[in-house]
Amino acid sequence: MKHIITFITAAAMLGVANAQTLSLKGSDTLGAKLVPQLAEGFKAAGNKSVKFEIAAEGSTTAFPALANGTAQIGMSSRKVKDEERTFCRTKGVYIKEHQICYDMICVIVNKNSPVAKLTKAQVAKIFTGQIKDWSEIGGAPGKISIYTRNTSSGTYKDWQKLAMGGRDYPSSSLKMAGNEQIAQEVAKNPGGIGYVGLAYAKTAGTKALAIDDIEPLAKNAKGYAYSRPCFLYAPDKPSAESAAFMAYIESAPGQDIVRRVGFIPVKDL
Repeated sequence: MKHIITFITAAAMLGVANAQTLSLKGSDTLGAKLVPQLAEGFKAAGNKSVKFEIAAEGSTTAFPALANGTAQIGMSSRKVKDEERTFCRTKGVYIKEHQICYDMICVIVNKNSPVAKLTKAQVAKIFTGQIKDWSEIGGAPGKISIYTRNTSSGTYKDWQKLAMGGRDYPSSSLKMAGNEQIAQEVAKNPGGIGYVGLAYAKTAGTKALAIDDIEPLAKNAKGYAYSRPCFLYAPDKPSAESAAFMAYIESAPGQDIVRRVGFIPVKDL
């Protein structure tokens, strides 16, 4: 399911002539929950004429959108790849990186699972298909159902690198469009396991597991196995609206929203 969220101020609906549209495309991790709330905070801070269009369809979609001009800001839960930066340059777009927060990728299981913690080695074996039954790691006998993000997701690749040593997911893994969908499926499936951003780690019907005895809490971000930075990307000469919005995100009020939603402000680490 695509997360496409449009915010239209009352002024914009009345057709105010100076209303501007700010289009952001990319990461579901950022675009489904965090960026919409940052947009609301930005408008409340005196920018009521700005209309936001937010398409959260995966980090991979950010860079083609920047290159072809259909987005002024790209959202990404991973760093831009060299080939993506080069592609943007071939279109005359020189992108600049803005690190806005940190996230923790949390392993979640059904709330009724007897499993409360895993080691990094166990996580790697589960998500590469080497461990197939919960009884192998102290759980109730039953097949392990693996839920992952789809291939356009930055989190899909980050998890492969951080948790799986670059190895492939098993063919039996079930690909979901976003964090919310993974959490919903795990909540319904007693044998389910998946990974979600910290902001989704307390979804009803699920529980987040300690990894190597470290709980997935913001205060533990430095020691937690699967922490990562998150980014916005924009042209090196951004529009006035883009520059103002990114400055707001980096301000104290913006970072307060980052913390409240469930991400980790850069200054907190």
